[in-house]
Amino acid sequence: MINDNANLFLIFGIFTIILGVCGFYCIMVTKNFIRALIGLEILTKAVTLLIIAAGYVSNRIALAQSMVITLIVVEVVVISVAAGIVFGVFKQIGSLNITKMRNLKG
Repeated sequence: MINDNANLFLIFGIFTIILGVCGFYCIMVTKNFIRALIGLEILTKAVTLLIIAAGYVSNRIALAQSMVITLIVVEVVVISVAAGIVFGVFKQIGSLNITKMRNLKG
């Protein structure tokens, strides 16, 4: 049983690492605000999957579920605020290009 949990955690670990790298790459390389938000979503989904896998392996599923629910609530708040900022920047600049933000005066 322990070996099965270790194999399952290894598979989930590899998948979440790949998913996290994809999300981080999307955030770092893109020059579009919406794509950066999508990369942030992918990165947080990788963290969510890793928390669930760790809770299953350690037999603390209830703790993992409560942590994931809290993470989802925080994620929704962050994405909604970031989307509001993106819409405000689009209204000012007329583009979603990140490099054009340097021209803004505050």
